[in-house]
Amino acid sequence: MSSIATRRQPAAPASAAAEQPVRRTMSRRHREWLAAGLFLLPDGLGLFVFVVLPMFFSVFLSFFQVSGFGSYQWIGLGNYERMFNDPYFWSSMLVTAKYVVIMVPVLFVVSLGLGILMKQKLPGMAVYRTALFMPYMLSLVVAGLLWKFMFDEQTGVANKAVGKLGIEPQSWLGDPNLALYSVILVTVWYMMGYYMIIFLAGLNEIPKEYYEAAKIDGAGAWTSFRKITWPLLRPTSFFVLLMTTVAAITGTFDLVYVLTAGGPANGTAVAMFYIYQQAFVFGEYGYASALGTFLVLIMIVLSWVIFKLTKGGRFDDGE
Repeated sequence: MSSIATRRQPAAPASAAAEQPVRRTMSRRHREWLAAGLFLLPDGLGLFVFVVLPMFFSVFLSFFQVSGFGSYQWIGLGNYERMFNDPYFWSSMLVTAKYVVIMVPVLFVVSLGLGILMKQKLPGMAVYRTALFMPYMLSLVVAGLLWKFMFDEQTGVANKAVGKLGIEPQSWLGDPNLALYSVILVTVWYMMGYYMIIFLAGLNEIPKEYYEAAKIDGAGAWTSFRKITWPLLRPTSFFVLLMTTVAAITGTFDLVYVLTAGGPANGTAVAMFYIYQQAFVFGEYGYASALGTFLVLIMIVLSWVIFKLTKGGRFDDGE
């Protein structure tokens, strides 16, 4: 008993224990947030430097009259007053509206149809998916030049194809009644593969058991689509609808510039092309910034309307 007592060490004083440093470790949740932040940091910096800052600078320029020699003159809302009295700008907005109203539904339906078709288990589907997606891997300029040769009145493939159907050769890019529809055709051809993949991913998320149960109950293909596929594709449909609308407003410049340069008779001069002309052809940087700011506001409003109408792609009623 005494030997055990002699081997006991004296307890450390309370003051000495308090002086020992307490090692604090991050929780798993904080480590995950830190890792996510580090992964997102490069992309976030690029987004801030190349998107956010230019947008703020554009809004700043919209209140100035800026010449090509770098002189700034404060004019307040003068550029916006000029915009509301500019018939050519509103003509370009009308062309843009027509482009959006036609292109977005057509692209949506074609992409959805291709997604459903490519989901079928048939031989060679991987090859077909790759072939349909390949146009999206091309540069818009390359795609525009390719179709410009195909639309050529004398040697183009388009007129040779319609000629075999007994239709007279058409001026696809020179006729004001056909030029915009030709641009829409090229846009749908270029983008349908990408959105087909988006729809295909959404379709693969739908459990097969739903279709098997519907088949047992005697439901046909149309009933299965209306009762199963369409409701469960709501999040994917919302994403595609929003992205195609934004792309139709902002992503048409390249094709319009290569195919028609805004013609004929400004029939394809969408708003983005008109803004480009004001900035880089006429040197009206302040006015072009005001037009761009207004176009961004239009896109924000349209995005809000789409979000409200589709309830953000949620499955519930959003209440």
